[in-house]
Amino acid sequence: MLPMQQHRGLLQGQRLPVGKGLLPPSQQRRWSRKAQGVDVQAVQAPQAPEVSQSVAATPVMNIDADINKTVLSIILGGGAGTRLYPLTKKRAKPAVPLGANYRLIDIPVSNCLNSNINKMYCLTQFNSASLNRHLSQAYLSSVGGIHSQGFVEVLAASQSNVNKNWFQGTADAVRQYMWLFEEAVRDGVEDFLILSGDHLYRMDYRDFVRKHKESQAAITIAALPCAEKEATGFGLMKIDGNGVVTDFAEKPKGDALKSMQVDTSVLGVDKETASKRPYIASMGIYVMQAKALKELLLNTFPNANDFGNEVIPGARDIGMKVQAYAFQGYWEDIGTVEAFYNSNLALADPATAQFSFYDRDAPIYTMSRFLPPSKLMDAEVVKSIVGDGCVIKPGTSIKNSIVGIRSLIGADCTIEDSMIMGADYYETLEECEYVPGCMPMGVGDGSIVRRAIIDKNSRVGGKCQIVNKEGVKEANQEGKGWVIKDGIVVIVKDSYIPPGTVI
Repeated sequence: MLPMQQHRGLLQGQRLPVGKGLLPPSQQRRWSRKAQGVDVQAVQAPQAPEVSQSVAATPVMNIDADINKTVLSIILGGGAGTRLYPLTKKRAKPAVPLGANYRLIDIPVSNCLNSNINKMYCLTQFNSASLNRHLSQAYLSSVGGIHSQGFVEVLAASQSNVNKNWFQGTADAVRQYMWLFEEAVRDGVEDFLILSGDHLYRMDYRDFVRKHKESQAAITIAALPCAEKEATGFGLMKIDGNGVVTDFAEKPKGDALKSMQVDTSVLGVDKETASKRPYIASMGIYVMQAKALKELLLNTFPNANDFGNEVIPGARDIGMKVQAYAFQGYWEDIGTVEAFYNSNLALADPATAQFSFYDRDAPIYTMSRFLPPSKLMDAEVVKSIVGDGCVIKPGTSIKNSIVGIRSLIGADCTIEDSMIMGADYYETLEECEYVPGCMPMGVGDGSIVRRAIIDKNSRVGGKCQIVNKEGVKEANQEGKGWVIKDGIVVIVKDSYIPPGTVI
């Protein structure tokens, strides 16, 4: 095995766990201590008559010891990412930068590693180059080993003799690679953990898988208890007294919404929370029994494209057991520019932050870049996060903002309520000569940036004002290097904004 990479967190260096057990002994006292040392009976989920089979009883299984052998994670990278455009113009949605040092894909991958799951595929079909590069450089040499046989790989849409179409949806993406997943089943995988690549949360999947096993379900859905105000924006589920899903409704309103109220305490939610949050929303995260998934995608619903709207409701209709699992932590779907912007800025304010990268027992891993410490030269920084390798010159004020890796911010700048993503590389003087006026990547002297996102490798000249001066909600000036979405100015990656520009 290649030498172990060191992965950095914002607070302190974190090493990516390696080896047969994946997690070192020092990290066995985990944030979900109840997940330790619990034996459950591994059982086959009861299936509809069409898929029932006679199977031999399996031995008692220890979730923590065996999960890296019996569970394979499939991370759905999403489609073209149109709601996140232009952040997805040159990259897949899971490769979008997050929190100064990270990318969105680091969240599900880290959750898997912290849950002792080390077999991961990420399915995508748009702009997969940067995602592939990040995963290979961040995890490839550290996850797998002679004993653990772990991996993190990108599976991009491709033509074959059987199927010449692109992915048509979440279910179709998994179906097109079912031949590969069947190989994993032959090697001992019993369940597939299906995740999304654009969610922000911290979750111990061992509890999730344990509930799936204990309930003998064909499919288990992660559910988020929510209040009526939030419920209208989600796909909701109705459950019986045992937590078995009996009905689905997509973004219901009025009487249809009222009819979806349930007693969430049956899922382990405390009584006070259950009374305030009587609805359960699907998080788009599932554990599926391998045999049931194969039967559903290849035989029962061979033309279904989506898990949430077609396959899972159909599985319930034919008699498969669909179970709900309550997740009570912070979770955010980062599907739009506004949600992405708000989630990032919330990280910078300790008073309002609901998610933190500072957790020694469940760290978020990323690529080891070995960058120098950031240099702040007589600058004011308030309620902000500054990534590695940045240079911030004198007289600059940064408030409530995220400053990404390798950012260069000139003198006397004002950065407020903004996200500066930084740069992919340090530029030499020779490289800079190819740019008009040799304007370096970053923000030039005397510029003002408010309520904006400046994507990577962008060049904002001196004395610019990126402030949405007209206060518009939507504008498309991509030819000039910028757009406005949800009132937020987004400077497109690799753009050149001339000195003195006012937006």
